[in-house]
Amino acid sequence: MSDVYAQPTTGPEPATTCELAQYTTLRLGGPAGRVVAGTDADGIVRAVREAAEREEQVLLLAGGSNVVIGDAGFPGTVVLVRSRGLRVVAEDADTVTVRVEAGEPWDDLVATTVANGWSGLECLSGIPGSTGATPIQNVGAYGQEVAETITSVEVHDRVEGTVGSISAADCGFAYRSSIFKYADRWVVLSVDFRLARSPLSGPVRYAELARALGVQVGDQVPLADARATVLRLRAGKGMVLDATDPDTRSVGSFFTNPVLDVAAYELLRERAADIGEPPAWPGAGDVVKISAAWLIDKAGFGKGHLGPQGVAISSKHTLALTNRSGTASTASLVELAREIRDGVHHRFGVTLHPEPILINCTL
Repeated sequence: MSDVYAQPTTGPEPATTCELAQYTTLRLGGPAGRVVAGTDADGIVRAVREAAEREEQVLLLAGGSNVVIGDAGFPGTVVLVRSRGLRVVAEDADTVTVRVEAGEPWDDLVATTVANGWSGLECLSGIPGSTGATPIQNVGAYGQEVAETITSVEVHDRVEGTVGSISAADCGFAYRSSIFKYADRWVVLSVDFRLARSPLSGPVRYAELARALGVQVGDQVPLADARATVLRLRAGKGMVLDATDPDTRSVGSFFTNPVLDVAAYELLRERAADIGEPPAWPGAGDVVKISAAWLIDKAGFGKGHLGPQGVAISSKHTLALTNRSGTASTASLVELAREIRDGVHHRFGVTLHPEPILINCTL
């Protein structure tokens, strides 16, 4: 699946051909050869199999919020993932396991878990997207990642032609990545999450969130307080969809935070010595994660930086590239992304990598 950050967009019913811009939060993307909708797991599998029988390429698209589609569009079949629903499949005194259909809007799920007193997803509030897309990207924010609560992912294996489950241990979860991200073998149909029965959040790990809540890192807070504060923080960065705010016409963070080994980190510190210490967080092993937003800003690309045809860096968040005019092209967005990537590399010797999936376009 190709999206992580968007509620399913409202638009016309699927047609034989149409512009894919109407199904993406960037409002960019050329025509599809064919568009069909799968409203349940069987329908999604059937649509994928029928396209394969016609020897067509297949693109699975739910909210279209973490995908950049080229101006030439997609020549094959686009399957819109529109399955809905969740159910409890296991529970005990301390935990509950819920099975969620791939097309269930992510933030609706988070709201449901908070309302039911199920802890584990609250800091992922406000991330637009479909539930089935979250394991693909190993979605994370404010100190939580879905890898921490996912127990298994139900998939259609396009190579074997079967439907089965992949355990979390076999999903290859890493920072913003999994075995699903760059392979089209598996079609995500549903996801199982094991959550704690608790009125309190998990320990708050993210310093910005702790400050906003008025607590210390490691403290726990009521689930509703954690959710409300995360929503407020995200909205202040233009990271909650708002039809009236052109800064939200984006894919969220366009670049991932670079992960450097110790030697590369020391070289970065040397090159940045004249402007201050790069914000960094130690990772597993001898690696350090660096703030991409800091690198972009210090390389001369501040909030609101304009590119061609009305594309721009968000006025609220340096990591978001926006179709601010609403009339730009994918080519112009990619041009801006290249300018930023090359400028950061020239200044700091660090290469930024895109977070969204690129379809029929390249950096």
